Amino acid sequence: MTIAVTKSRVEDKLFQNRYLVDSGRPHIKVRPHERPSANLLALTHVCPAKCYDLNDKGQVEITPDGCMECGTCRILCETSGEIEWDYPRGGFGVLFKFG
Repeated sequence: MTIAVTKSRVEDKLFQNRYLVDSGRPHIKVRPHERPSANLLALTHVCPAKCYDLNDKGQVEITPDGCMECGTCRILCETSGEIEWDYPRGGFGVLFKFG
């Protein structure tokens, strides 16, 4: 008996999710900073949706479109005050599709 195993990439699974953008009302903001802390810098690597990036001035920026609301950034940076995080308004944000 042979069992076929199909491999799925995480990126392929994430692509199935949908995100309704709330234009002009991001639910996450990075507070202004001269240099990112180690935790803020870590978000550029650990955010599963790749929402955080370094700009040409060496500061961390966020593009909240596509955020999966996993809470990684809240755990790393909210208590230090480096980010502001609220839930998206009703009807906006991520729509998970399983399968």
